[in-house]
Amino acid sequence: MKSVKFFTDEERVRLEAVKGELLRIAADIVRKEDEERIHSYLDRAVEQGLLQRDVFGINPVVKDAETALIVVEEIGLSRGSVLSVLLWSMVKSGAASLDEIRKDFGEEVAHILHGLMRIRELYTKSATVGSENFRSLLVTFAEDMRVILVMIANRVCVMRQIKDTPNVEAQKKVSMEAAYLYAPLAHKLGLYKLKSELEDLSLKYLEHDAYYHIKEKLNETKRSRDAYIERFLKPLDEKLKAAGLHYHMKGRTKSIHSIWQKMQKQQVDVDGVYDLFAIRIILQSPPEREKMECWQVFSIVTDMYQSNPKRMRDWLSVPKSNGYESLHITVLGPEQKWVEVQIRTERMDDIAEHGLAAHWRYKGIRSGESGVEEWLAGVRSALETNDDALLMDQFRLDLKEDEVFVFTPKGDIFKLPMGATVLDFAYHIHSKVGNNCVGARIGGKNVTIRQKLQSGDQVEILTSSNQTPKQDWLGIVTTTRARAKVRQSLKEMESRQALLAKEELERKMKNKKLDYEEPVLMHTMTKLGYRIVTDFYAALADGKLDMNAVLEAYAQQQRFDHGKASPQTPEGLSADQFVLPEKELPLKGDGGSDVLVIDQNLKGLDFQMARCCQPVYGDAVFGFVTSGGGIKIHREDCPNAPQLRQRFGYRIVKAKWAGKRGSQYAITLRVIGNDDIGIVNNITNIISKEEKILLRSISIDSNDGLFNGSLTVMLDDTSRLQQLIKKLKTVKGVKNVTRS
Repeated sequence: MKSVKFFTDEERVRLEAVKGELLRIAADIVRKEDEERIHSYLDRAVEQGLLQRDVFGINPVVKDAETALIVVEEIGLSRGSVLSVLLWSMVKSGAASLDEIRKDFGEEVAHILHGLMRIRELYTKSATVGSENFRSLLVTFAEDMRVILVMIANRVCVMRQIKDTPNVEAQKKVSMEAAYLYAPLAHKLGLYKLKSELEDLSLKYLEHDAYYHIKEKLNETKRSRDAYIERFLKPLDEKLKAAGLHYHMKGRTKSIHSIWQKMQKQQVDVDGVYDLFAIRIILQSPPEREKMECWQVFSIVTDMYQSNPKRMRDWLSVPKSNGYESLHITVLGPEQKWVEVQIRTERMDDIAEHGLAAHWRYKGIRSGESGVEEWLAGVRSALETNDDALLMDQFRLDLKEDEVFVFTPKGDIFKLPMGATVLDFAYHIHSKVGNNCVGARIGGKNVTIRQKLQSGDQVEILTSSNQTPKQDWLGIVTTTRARAKVRQSLKEMESRQALLAKEELERKMKNKKLDYEEPVLMHTMTKLGYRIVTDFYAALADGKLDMNAVLEAYAQQQRFDHGKASPQTPEGLSADQFVLPEKELPLKGDGGSDVLVIDQNLKGLDFQMARCCQPVYGDAVFGFVTSGGGIKIHREDCPNAPQLRQRFGYRIVKAKWAGKRGSQYAITLRVIGNDDIGIVNNITNIISKEEKILLRSISIDSNDGLFNGSLTVMLDDTSRLQQLIKKLKTVKGVKNVTRS
C-alpha cells in the first residue's frame, strides 16, 4: 500500500489492530470491494499530499478508523455510517468528491458525508460554539441524525488521544465543546457510556487537580466501598425476598464528573457528598401491580433506613414530561453514610435505558429544546432495529420549525422566531442598529429590511445615518421586542420634533417681538382646529401647519384678547384663517370665472392636498369640494380626476397657486433597477446632499436580481422634483424613476 509512508511505525501497528477489530465486528458491513476502494482513495490522498494532521498531530486516517470502531461497537450503526467515517478525511481534504463517493459507495454514504460537510461549514461560520443556540443549529445542519452520532463518536475518539498534547489551549477548547455540546446530546440519545466518558475526560482536562483528587479518593476506598454496598444490600435483600417480590439489584459508585458536580453544588469535599453510593432495585412486576409493588419496596427500604424527605423524588405518581418513571429516595445507611436508592420496574428501566429520560433535567441540562427532545425521543429504539433507512425517514430534521438561527459576520449566533425579518434581526442586535437599518447583505447579495431570514443565513446589517424609523415598520417587524423598540423610537422622534417645533415657534415670536402668552397660544390652537398641545406641535414639525401662518394667527388673537381689535369678519380673513361659510367657497373672480387661490397655509379652511396624487407647488391643480364641506387639491393628471369630473362635475373648482410658499410637500417616487451592491446607499446619499429635500421613507423589494423601490421625500416645488428625478436616474443600476 503506497500510503504506508504517511504513517509512523506506531500508527501502522495501531491501524492494523483497529482494522482487524473492525472487520471482526463488522464483517457483514464492510465489503471486500469497499476496502479496496477506500485504499485507492487513501493512496491518492497521500500521493497528492492532501492529508493533514490536526492541531494535536493526530493522524486523520487512524482517527477515522478508531471512530468507525466506536460507531459500530458502542452505537451499533451499519454500513452507510461506517463507510462515511472511513472516507471522511478523504472528502474533507479534497481527495474525493461527493459525486465520486456516490458513484462508488452509493447515495446513503454520500448523504451522510454531505451532512458532515455542512457541520464543518457551521464550525467555520460560528465563533460561539459554546452557545445554547449552536446545539440546536448543529442538529438542524446535520440533516441526518446519523451525522450527530458520528460527531459524538469522533469527539470521544479525539478526547481519548489528547491526554499528553502540548497544545493545552486547543485541548481546553475541545474539552469544553465535549462537555457542553456532545455529552448532553449523547445523554439524550441514551448513549450513557459515551456520555460519561466525555464528561469525565473533559473534567480531567479542564479541572485536572479536582479530577485526580476525586479519583485518588475513590481508589483509596474502593475495597471498603464495595464491602459497604454488600452490607447495605444484604439485609434489604432478605426483607424483599420475604415479601415475595421478584427483583434484581445493582450497586454502583457515581461517576467522577457526577461527584464533582455535587461537590460544587454542595460546597463540600468528596467525603461530604450525600449520595456517593447509588442502588437500583428493579422489579419484575405485571403492569397492574407496578405502582403497588414499587411503593411496597419504598416502605421496606424506609423502614430499614432513615430517609431524607427533602431528597425524595416521586416520578411514579407524576412521571416526568419525557416519560421517565421511578421512585428516588436518599437514606442513611450503615455507618451514617447517605445512599441513593432508585425503585422501578423492568418496563420503567427499559424506558429509561432507551434514552427517554436518565435524569437529563436533574443533571443540569436545560429543558428549553423541546423540539430536539421530541426528535431524539425514539432514536435508541430505532437504532436497535439496525435499520438506518428507518432512522432517516423517521427523524428528518424538521425540528425547530418555529425558530431560525442566523449568524453575524463575526460568527455569533442569534435565535429568532420563524418569519423574522432583517429589521427584526437589526433590532435584536441593538436598537441603534435597528433605527438606522436600510437593509442587509446575505450571501453576498443585498436584501431589503423586509427579507425573511432562514436558518444558517450569515447576515450583515447595512445602516445609514440618514435612516430613521417609519410608521410602516410596525408592519415589517414580527417580534415583540422589535415592535416595542420601533414604537419607542417613533415616540421619541415625535417628542424631539415637537420640542424643536416649540423652540422654533418661540424663537420666531421673539424675532417678531411677540410676547409668549400661554392662554393666547391655547386660543390660537383651538381656532386652528387643535385641542391637544402635542398634536399642534407635531403638525408644526411635520409641515402640516405653516409657521408664519401660526404666528400671524397668534398676533391677531393676542390683539383681540387684549381688546385692541375686534373679531375679523370672514371677508377680512386671509386664506389661512378663513372659515368656510355654508355653501360658499373661497373664490376670486377672474374674468367672470371663479378660481380658488391657494394662498399660504390653508389648514384652517379644512384644506388638504389629496394623497392620491400628492400635488406640489407648480403642478396644474383643481379643487374638489368634499361631502364634509372641505376642499381637496388634486393634480390635473390625477388618476382619479376623470371619474371626479364625470360623476361630481358640480363640485369641481378651478384653482391656482398664489405664490411659492415656504412649506414642503410629500411626494412618492417609484424606482426600478438592477439589484446592485450599494444601490440603496447611493440613492440615499444623493437625496441627503440635496438642499431642502428630506427623505421620509424608503422601501425596496428585490426579486430575481431586480428591485422595485418606493421613496417618499419632502420638497417644495416641481422644478426641484424634476432635478431629483434626473439625478436618481444617473445612479448605477437604476433603470427608471417615476412619480406616483
